[in-house]
Amino acid sequence: MKSIVAHDLVKTYDKGTVKALDGLSLEVEEGTVLGLLGPNGAGKTTTVRVLATLLTPDSGSANVAGIDVLKHPDEVRKVIGLSGQYAALDETLTGWDNLTMFGRLYHLNSAASKKRAEELLEKFSLTDAAKRPIRTYSGGMRRRLDLAASLIVKPKVLFLDEPTTGLDPRGRMEMWGVIDELVKGGVTLLLTTQYLEEADHLADSIAVIDTGKVIARGTADELKNQVGGERLEITVEVNQIAEATKLVEQVSGATPTVDAGIRKISAPVSNGSASLIQVLRLLDEAKIHPLDIGLKRPSLDDVFISLTGHVAEVIPEVEVGGKNATKRK
Repeated sequence: MKSIVAHDLVKTYDKGTVKALDGLSLEVEEGTVLGLLGPNGAGKTTTVRVLATLLTPDSGSANVAGIDVLKHPDEVRKVIGLSGQYAALDETLTGWDNLTMFGRLYHLNSAASKKRAEELLEKFSLTDAAKRPIRTYSGGMRRRLDLAASLIVKPKVLFLDEPTTGLDPRGRMEMWGVIDELVKGGVTLLLTTQYLEEADHLADSIAVIDTGKVIARGTADELKNQVGGERLEITVEVNQIAEATKLVEQVSGATPTVDAGIRKISAPVSNGSASLIQVLRLLDEAKIHPLDIGLKRPSLDDVFISLTGHVAEVIPEVEVGGKNATKRK
């Protein structure tokens, strides 16, 4: 069963001169994670906002949990959760107060709001900080609390818009663990991220979007295979680059890529370890002793560059609304 279905979504701004979505279509199976990747301005956040009923598209259709997003937005809101790029929390209140407030906003009675707040604080390892004001929380704690708030109503479908942007590596790993647990519980998840390794780790399938369209779809391995197979990479001394390049080309059958600055030679190979053994033998015969040599599988970074023509952009941190706030697209 499909938990999310979007068909030919179009959304324009500035009287139609700017197309945020240009016929975007996607599907997400129930109980799975779809990672939405794309460069800044590709339409990731706009897609989430349309599916979460926060924006109305100019045309197209969308269903979430079997409910028409355009015809019955109020019903959709009852079965979804949303954690956006900015934590939707009141910093003057405690973690406990924030969650109970969200419970009441979702029309839970006082007792049910308190019970749900207790459950979520424990689930997200925030019980000890429950009575502290949000302004004293670390970035990772705030993101966990924001995610907890999106789960007040036990949603069937959860939208996470760059949930770990601005977190340090430890905070990101903690958030990954939380997301893994949610998926094990049967939640369908649409995740946008600018971290390619995050999509590789969390997503069952990945959709790459650019200029408002899905330009590629598949598992991480399927997308990597589109780029090509393994590459042989070798680093040698400067005076050995020319001769080593000829030997690598002899084994690969393709013209190698040479980065003289870091003395690295790379070329695609079709038979992996056999090619590695062959080039090592040729290098030894030529009395060339590589500083480093190995086989490299394509990464999602390689996929991203191949499909969009540039690397994924990480937005620099700036001071917006707080000392450690992060500016995002």
